[in-house]
Amino acid sequence: MLALEFPGCRRLLAMIDQAVAAGDDKTVTDALRNGLSDAIRDGEIQLPDCVLEPVADHYARRELYRCEESGYSVVAMTWGPGQGTSIHDHSGVWCVEGIWHGQLEITQYDLKEQAGDRFRFVPVGTHLAGAGSAGSLIPPHEYHTIRNPSASAIAVSLHIYKQALTCCAHFHPTGDGWYTKADRQLGLDEAA
Repeated sequence: MLALEFPGCRRLLAMIDQAVAAGDDKTVTDALRNGLSDAIRDGEIQLPDCVLEPVADHYARRELYRCEESGYSVVAMTWGPGQGTSIHDHSGVWCVEGIWHGQLEITQYDLKEQAGDRFRFVPVGTHLAGAGSAGSLIPPHEYHTIRNPSASAIAVSLHIYKQALTCCAHFHPTGDGWYTKADRQLGLDEAA
């Protein structure tokens, strides 16, 4: 069922359906990453205007589509200037994300140590991703942060999840190199 109708949405969903039918997680995410990058660059798909509207106190999550048959979910995220996330995971769900507008700074982390409810991470790479670029996360390599580094411009990313991502774990620093984990329910902002 379509949540929103927008120019090129049928083409986008056909590309996703074809990729999701490909089989294993790596094959699916490779096909989605390449297809999403091509779709962003050719300009035929125009996301709804609402995705260009930031929310003042958090990055916006707007679900554009959820496939009832295979379960995948398409979510547009709008990042106001300076908005970002703490270190978080995707609760074991793969994700492909493409930058539709602006730039995002993405840092990947490896979990190096866990002692009870405390976690130690090490950053393994940070890159600045611009419009047209796409990447993927396949668990267990899913710990990361995302941030809009601009002081004045918004950024928009499109995320395709294996299934609707309704919760994830966020990790908060304790000041001694360790982090504590907090499960977080993920909401959706209105898409109109």
